[in-house]
Amino acid sequence: MTENLNRGGKSAGRGGDAGDAPSLAMLMGFAAMPAALSEKMIGAQFRAVDRMVVLRIALGLISIAFVLILYWDNAPLWLLGLWSVTSLVSIVPPLRAFLSRRACNYEGLPRNQLWLHAVGMVLQGMLWAGPMLLLAPHGGVLQVASLWTMTTCLLAAVAMGFHATPLAACLFLTVAGGASVSMMLRGGSEELAITVASFSLLMLLATLRQARQFGRQITTDRQLAEKRETVSLLLGEHDDARNDWLWQIDTARRLVGVTSAFARIAGTDAAAIEGKSLLELLAGPAWESGQFDPALHTLAAKIKGREAFANLILPVEVKGARRWWELSASPRLDEHGAFLGFRGVGADVTTQRETEERFTQLARFDQLTQLPNRLHLTEALEQAVEAMTRWNTRSAFLMIDLDRFKSVNDTLGHHIGDRLLAQVAERLRAVCGSMAFCGRLGGDEFAVLIPEIRDATEIEQLSAGIIEHLSQPYEVEHHTLFVGASIGSATGPRDGGTADELIRSADLAMYRAKEEGGGRHFAYITSLHVEAEERRKMEIALRGAIENDELRLEYQPVVHSQSGDLDGFEALLRWHHADFGEVPPSKFLRIAEEARLITALDSWVLKTACEEAVRWPVVLGLSVNLSPELLWDADLIPALEQLLQRTGLDPARLELEVTETVFTRDGAEAVRKLEQVAALGIGLSLDDFGTGYSSLGCLARTRFRTIKIDRSFVAGAAEGQEEHVAILNALIALANSLGIETTAEGVETEREVELVRRVGCTRLQGYYLGRSMRVEDVRRLFARNSRPNAA
Repeated sequence: MTENLNRGGKSAGRGGDAGDAPSLAMLMGFAAMPAALSEKMIGAQFRAVDRMVVLRIALGLISIAFVLILYWDNAPLWLLGLWSVTSLVSIVPPLRAFLSRRACNYEGLPRNQLWLHAVGMVLQGMLWAGPMLLLAPHGGVLQVASLWTMTTCLLAAVAMGFHATPLAACLFLTVAGGASVSMMLRGGSEELAITVASFSLLMLLATLRQARQFGRQITTDRQLAEKRETVSLLLGEHDDARNDWLWQIDTARRLVGVTSAFARIAGTDAAAIEGKSLLELLAGPAWESGQFDPALHTLAAKIKGREAFANLILPVEVKGARRWWELSASPRLDEHGAFLGFRGVGADVTTQRETEERFTQLARFDQLTQLPNRLHLTEALEQAVEAMTRWNTRSAFLMIDLDRFKSVNDTLGHHIGDRLLAQVAERLRAVCGSMAFCGRLGGDEFAVLIPEIRDATEIEQLSAGIIEHLSQPYEVEHHTLFVGASIGSATGPRDGGTADELIRSADLAMYRAKEEGGGRHFAYITSLHVEAEERRKMEIALRGAIENDELRLEYQPVVHSQSGDLDGFEALLRWHHADFGEVPPSKFLRIAEEARLITALDSWVLKTACEEAVRWPVVLGLSVNLSPELLWDADLIPALEQLLQRTGLDPARLELEVTETVFTRDGAEAVRKLEQVAALGIGLSLDDFGTGYSSLGCLARTRFRTIKIDRSFVAGAAEGQEEHVAILNALIALANSLGIETTAEGVETEREVELVRRVGCTRLQGYYLGRSMRVEDVRRLFARNSRPNAA
C-alpha cells in the first residue's frame, strides 16, 4: 500500500516537472523541450495539423484549377503546364509524411520533423509565389485582383490550419506574402502593396498568438490527465471518502492488515480492531446474546467451509446506527496451497438499501391513504392461507365498499373525494387496531384481513364497528358528507383454500350486501357462487338477446286522473330466455348496466316503441326510459332525428324519462344534451322525483314536461303519514307553479287513486289502472274502441 502511495506521489511530481507552457522557440524546434513534455507535444502538434489534411489537399487542387482558368488565354501554355505539374507533384511528399505519422500514431517523433515540415512549407510557399511573380505580368487588373483574392484565402487557411507548427506557418506566410507585395509593387500600386504587407503581417502575428495558446492548452490537458490518474490511484486505495474497502482475516478469523478505510466505515481506528474476530465485529451487541442475523450465519458457514462468496449483504451496528454492508471474499492460499485465511472487499450499501426500502414502501402502500395496497394485502392473505394450512387455523377476509361515495366524487370533485378517502382510512385503521390488517384495494374499496379468528362473532363485531364508524358524518373543507359501508366477508378455509378464492368469495358477499341496500354486512354462502355463475351466463345470453329475438315490449297505460281517459303508454322491456325463462327487469337491467349493454337495449326499445306508437290513435303519447349511458351517447340526437323522420311519429307524442342521476356526472353537459332533445319537440319527464339528491336543481335547469312522483310518497300519504302527505302536496304545488304535469307512479288501490286525484295530480299509472299489456293486446284494444276509457 505504501509503495502505491509513493508511486502516486512520483506520478504527481512528474506532472510538476513539465513546468509552464512551451515557448515559441520550443514549438518551432529551435529549443529543446523537457523530455516529459516532448513525448506528447510534437505528436500533438502534427496531430492538430493533420486533422485538416484532406481539406487542404482539396483546397490546393481547387486553387490549381483556378490559376489555370485565370491565365489560360494570357500566359504561355508551357509555363502554365510546368507550374501545374510541379504543383500536383508537390502534394505527394506532404501526403506521404502524413501517412507515416499516422502509422506510428504520432508517437516518438523527433524535433527535426518540425524542421523538415518547415522546409516543405517553404517550398509550398515558393510554388504559390510562382503565379504572382511569373504569371501576373501576362494578365490584366482582373487577373491580378483574382490572384490576390486566392492568395488571401491561402494565407488565412495556413494561419488557421498550421498554427500548431508555427515555424512552417511563418515561413509560408513570409514567402507567399512577400511574393504578393512584390506583385503589387510591380503593378505600380504602392498603396495596395502596403495593404497586402499589412494583411500578411496580421496573419503572421495571429499564427504566433494561436501557437502560444495551443502550447498552453496541450500542457494544461496533459497536466490534468496526470492529476486525474493520480487522484484515481489515490481514491482507489487510500481515499477515506470511499464506501468500499479491502479486508482480510487469518485462519482464526481475526482481522489482519486493517486499512484506514475499513476502520473509518467501522466507526473506529485500525489499531482497535486489528486482530479482532470478524464475526464479533459484524455481530456487534448481538455477539453476547447469540441472536444473529441469518446472513451472519451464512457468512460463518462460508468461512468455515473455506468457500468463496460474493455480494453477501448483512446488517451491522456502527456507533449505535444500523448500517448495511456488502461483503465478497475468497480463500487465501500460499505457494504450497496452504490455507492462510480470507481476503475480500466490502462496501457500505446503506444508501442503496434505504432507497430499495423506499421503493418497496411505494410499491406496497397506497400513497393517498398510507394503507397497505392490493399487492401488500394479497401477500398478507397468502401468508395467512399458508398458516391456515400449516397450523389448522381460520382466517377471515372482509371486502368493504363505500356507499354513496360516487355521488360525492361526481358532485364535489375528486379532490374532496380523495380527502374523504383519507379520513375513511384513518377511521378504518382505528377500528381494526392490532387485531386486523386493513388496506385499500383501489377506488372506494377497502379490505380487512383477520389472520386468525377464534370466535365467529369476531367477524360480526368488527363488521358492525366498521359500518358504524364509517357511517358517521365527515367534515371535509366545510362540507358535511355522509357515506356508508357495505361489507362482504369470507372465512378460510371454509369459503376458499387460496388467497384468490377468499377474495372472490368476499367480493361476492360484498356484492350481495350492496344489492340488499348497502350499509350492512353479508357473510359468504355457497349459493352466491352459483348466482355469480348464473349472472355470468346470463350476461353472455343477454349479449345475443336482440339478435335471437328474445326481447319484447309491454305497454303500461297512463290515464288522466280526473277523466280516467287513456293518455298513453309507458314502454317496458321484457326478456324471455329458453333456459332462464322470464327474467325480471330488475335482474337483467342491472346486468346490462354492469356489462355496458344498456345503451344497445335502450336503443332497441326506443326504435321498437316508436315504430309501434305510430299505429295508435294520434292523441296517445309514448313514454320511454332513457338511461344515462344513452343520453351521453354522441349519436343520440342524430339517431332521434332519423328515427322520427323514418317512422313519422309526431315528436310531441314522445316523452323520454330520465332520473336525477344523469346530472351527477356532468350537470352542465347533461342540461345541454336534454335541451337538444327538447329542441326536437320531444317531451322530457323526470322519473322517481324526490328520491335523489338534487331534485329542485334539476327542475331549475331543464324544461321538463312531466315529473313522476315516486310510489313511496303515494303509498305513505295513502296510509295517513303526515310527512308524506305534506311532501306530496308540496311536490304537486311546485309542479303546478312551474307549469309541469305530474304522474303518480305505482297506484295500486282505490284509496290511492282518490288521494292523488284530490291533491291535483295530473296523471296516474299503476296496477289498479292497468297492468302492462303485450303489443297484441294493445292492438286488439284499439280495434274494439278507437278511444277506450280505462277507468
